[in-house]
Amino acid sequence: MLQLISIRYKLFMSNWTSGYVADIGYTYGYYKELNPQRASLAFLNAGYVPPSLGTHCELGFGQGLSVNIHAAASGSIWYGNDFNPSQAAFAQSLAASSGADAHLTDEAFKDFCNRTDLPEFDSIGLHGIWSWISDENRAIIVDFIRRKLKVGGVLYISYNTLPGWASFAPMRHLMTAYSSSQTANDLGILNKIQNSLAFADKLIQSQPQFIKSNPSIVFKLEKFKEQNPRYLAHEFFNKDWHPMYFSTVAEQLNSAKVEFVCSAHYLDFVDVINLTPVQSNLLNEISDLNFRESVRDFMINQQFRREYWVKGPQKLTKFQQLNLISKHRVVLTSPKSEIELKVSGNAGQANLSDAIYSPILDTLSDFEIASIEQISIAVSKFEINFDQVVQSLIILIGAGYVHSAQDETEIQKSLEITKKLNLKILQRSLFSGDILCLASPITGGAIPVNRFQQLFLFSINNGKPDPSEWARAAWSTLKSEKQRLVKEGITLESEDDNLNELEIQAQNFAITRLPILKALKVA
Repeated sequence: MLQLISIRYKLFMSNWTSGYVADIGYTYGYYKELNPQRASLAFLNAGYVPPSLGTHCELGFGQGLSVNIHAAASGSIWYGNDFNPSQAAFAQSLAASSGADAHLTDEAFKDFCNRTDLPEFDSIGLHGIWSWISDENRAIIVDFIRRKLKVGGVLYISYNTLPGWASFAPMRHLMTAYSSSQTANDLGILNKIQNSLAFADKLIQSQPQFIKSNPSIVFKLEKFKEQNPRYLAHEFFNKDWHPMYFSTVAEQLNSAKVEFVCSAHYLDFVDVINLTPVQSNLLNEISDLNFRESVRDFMINQQFRREYWVKGPQKLTKFQQLNLISKHRVVLTSPKSEIELKVSGNAGQANLSDAIYSPILDTLSDFEIASIEQISIAVSKFEINFDQVVQSLIILIGAGYVHSAQDETEIQKSLEITKKLNLKILQRSLFSGDILCLASPITGGAIPVNRFQQLFLFSINNGKPDPSEWARAAWSTLKSEKQRLVKEGITLESEDDNLNELEIQAQNFAITRLPILKALKVA
């Protein structure tokens, strides 16, 4: 009887997971492209009417950090699902703590997408899941987009891409085959992954002809070893793993009546850091948008695409485009001293002109919201024109130094909800360092805040005004966990050394980061 129950249990588990890794949770990552506010400038830059804010949906939300931050910080209504009940439970606990209008469930795609009580959505977001699900689930999602995305609504989708993964796909196949057939069933997915990586090393040492023909595989495997094993489990060790050509995705989305508008990765807009002049000229000769994207992927050996699609995109006139871009609001989110005037793309690294970027950053250095028109007027005395301001801001947003800012109505609406969510995250920092950001009602999204900084903020919230107090409280937490700080690659062993380093960090935080977090309504 016990054996029969065990068999039935395994069959049940197999059915509800559909081959997806479920015995460990996903990482607590935040994905900025799912923030509807971020889409506005990308659309304007591409010459399209920006999306509306209102009611949104995220499919496959993982631990639910992004959907909770966006529901709290934007004051919008959010729906979402993730098939893993423990992940959904965590996401629901965050929503309950903030009081955000977030409706989060643990349904399978088939069940969620066929619900009759769902509204139409202004945006639907899918981060990565397109590559990890079956053809059947992709068809269910396409039908859901067709029925539930409003006319003018935005689809954000990201996925592993060909040709970038073409050479590595056979190695991934061998590693997952080794994991499933050559390791003990009760070993656990993380140990299975380590054993698979060890096998891959042995295979490479045998100098197979395939590796000689595809030497980049060795480099990718070394990068794998630096990744969080939980990320690897969910990214590469599912039953389904389907990198796709852009044209294949476009064909599958065709019945949903959505059209590709632009990349959701801002640095993709800057050809000079991604393409050679010859490549740019060739792409400019291609009038068909979809074919041009496929050729571009081939040129840069694209591995991962982040895209905005729209049901019924509306082109702007040049006058409309310039007028709306002028009114678009942004805010600096990093101290100028930490901003490196360099940017990297597929074509290499480029230096940013200090003569252009310094005046723009100086204009924003009070960390107050400013429109692009206001910035352009302020820097015109340095002979910086409007187009240069726009391109500079796009690069600064792409690099994470500047964020788009919400309207005052949305900011005021989300202030208290965001404060409650951030308090929940700060409380979690007392026993975990897995969430590395907090929500900002100014940006409608997340701002990076590491665990030490979260512990400092927790002390501030508890009436401790002095940085030395923050450091002592943080050390008390870390000491109880038998953790030590690492400085310049060296673990600090003594209590005095750890406390001194925390005091240095606390003092620096008080001077550089805390004023920014206050301006962003995070602290």
